Amino acid sequence: MHPTMGRLYQAARQLKQVRGQSALARLMNTSPQVIKNWEARGVSKQGAIAAQEAVGCNATWLMDGVGEMRSGYMISSPDDISLSIVAEPMAQYKITSDDVEIRQFDAGGGMGSGRLLLDDQPGVIKSWHVDHDWLRLNVRNYSAIENLCIVTGFGPSMRPMFNPGDPLLVDRGVKVVDTDAVFFFRVGDHGFIKALQRIPTTKGLILRAKSKNPDYDPFDIDQDTMDFEVLGKVLTVWKSEQF
Repeated sequence: MHPTMGRLYQAARQLKQVRGQSALARLMNTSPQVIKNWEARGVSKQGAIAAQEAVGCNATWLMDGVGEMRSGYMISSPDDISLSIVAEPMAQYKITSDDVEIRQFDAGGGMGSGRLLLDDQPGVIKSWHVDHDWLRLNVRNYSAIENLCIVTGFGPSMRPMFNPGDPLLVDRGVKVVDTDAVFFFRVGDHGFIKALQRIPTTKGLILRAKSKNPDYDPFDIDQDTMDFEVLGKVLTVWKSEQF
């Protein structure tokens, strides 16, 4: 394995608690083939820039093994590895020695001056405090701890899977639909939580959004013509019951 790739795996383990080729590819929003190429030939300068943002490691350390592992620099071009010191963006999680705070999804994140519309959302759950054992036992597959967030269930379309107001744990590190599952996504400025099914056609794969509630019709998503974005994959749902 190329030394730069070994350092990237080391950083992913220590800074993001991510292991393995597929998990690293998801975290960096790239393909496993790119990771495999880096294992053989080394991480490119463009890859170092992406790793600094996604993994949080210093690009200079990644390329040359010099300096600290943790990122404290911003890169403006592939030929300029260290420029100005910048503050880390506010994360949607917080880790202490005792617990992990998982925060609500920011409905304004990535939406420019607008906000994501979550119709029929009966208030929000602002955060959870859980210990590491709970996370290990209840949420076994996720891209990284800092990618976890809470989305409060909205609308009745997914009953009986969950009710409006129920907490959903979402992995924001999943940005592509590579398997049939329940996803949190937007079309335009409207948010949806639906099961997405990949349907093969003569023109390639299309995505079919399906509700659990039979009163709601499925609809197809044309990724070439619709303003569609995967915001995360739903990992776990806690369904409430009224007594």
